[in-house]
Amino acid sequence: MSDNNNGQKKKMVLNRLAPSEVRLEIKDPVDPKALEQATAIMNELGPEGEAIAQDKLLEVAKRLGDLNEDDTSVTVSKEECLAAYESLTETERNALNNIHARVVAFAKAQRQSIQDIEIDFPGGKAGHTVSPCRAAGCYAPGGRYPLPSSVLMTAVTAKMAGCETVVLSSPKPAPITKAAAHVCGVDVFLQVGGAQAIACMARGVQNLPSLECSGCDVIVGPGNKWVTAAKSIVSGRCGIDMLAGPSEVLVIADRTANPEVVAADLIAQAEHDVVARAILLSTDEKVIDSVNDHVGRQIDRLPEPNRGTAAAALGQSFAVLCSSIDEAIQLSDDIAPEHLEIQTEKAMEVGMRCGNYGGLFVGEHAAEVLGDYGAGRKYRMINNNVIGYSLCKRSFLPLEKIWIFSSSSSSSSSSL
Repeated sequence: MSDNNNGQKKKMVLNRLAPSEVRLEIKDPVDPKALEQATAIMNELGPEGEAIAQDKLLEVAKRLGDLNEDDTSVTVSKEECLAAYESLTETERNALNNIHARVVAFAKAQRQSIQDIEIDFPGGKAGHTVSPCRAAGCYAPGGRYPLPSSVLMTAVTAKMAGCETVVLSSPKPAPITKAAAHVCGVDVFLQVGGAQAIACMARGVQNLPSLECSGCDVIVGPGNKWVTAAKSIVSGRCGIDMLAGPSEVLVIADRTANPEVVAADLIAQAEHDVVARAILLSTDEKVIDSVNDHVGRQIDRLPEPNRGTAAAALGQSFAVLCSSIDEAIQLSDDIAPEHLEIQTEKAMEVGMRCGNYGGLFVGEHAAEVLGDYGAGRKYRMINNNVIGYSLCKRSFLPLEKIWIFSSSSSSSSSSL
């Protein structure tokens, strides 16, 4: 609670923390209970190292709510995905196609930046060649709202890297998710989620083309705590992008920030999921108070279920009054947010001084949703103080094969 101009107490929607308390909010991305449950699910699906039987997967997926009791298949066919695409409005199709084109353009540019290399040395040559992995597994959350952006940012990147097989897994996929799978040219679409989805992509599924003999070489994409726990289990058997905590946005703001815009950006993340976090670091007390007021008013105008989701997420969100921009940058680097917004004087200069973040959005008009839904680039999915691998070509090009060629044993030995 804080005082308004009339001396009355007003409720703080955003929790207030001192800078010294921020580190208490940095938690292990793998929830111990979720790890225990994920392990049990994966054990139930069969022995480690063996492809999963479809009938067992059906049983588990139905019990956990991925499938309806009358469902007979764990996959979504390409025909279903095409039908979903054709059922969209022209506006929706155009949006998917435009975002797809942007992601393709960015992915192609990334691929061109990763080259084979070769150098000469006395008596021979050395170098490396970069090759795509055989099969890539991409996870797209089901959750409260469909996330076709997760399909586009993972599957397109894998395709552009040259992966032979791209597997998508998403529970209870909405038509827009199926349509995104069609646009991306996904090869296998598993309509399961959670730990069971990660197990399928890591181990493979019996009698399922492209996944029957072996699983995926790498698994990427955001998910809930059971997905994260399962990734920690399969890491080592196959590659993963990272162990991600709940989705989050962090805004660094000074006295020049527009409180109404900051509030809208915080809510945009808070309504994403009940476990999302919206964080404000500001050097100005009045800005924090004004943002808090706007957050309260804007939440009240939201429809359900957005209002309830955002209100729940704000329960673990917070604001911090910082003594300086330097302190705000240090706290931001400690938190390592998934999305970082800079709304300050000399915003680009401040942004370039920040080191740990997933996506950087500089200036009042650089809304975080631009990166999630249309700018085309794939930022590092890092959050909850986890520094992850870049979700780019390198996620799907793990095979930097080193080679050495010697043309003369005498010349090479003499140079040692």
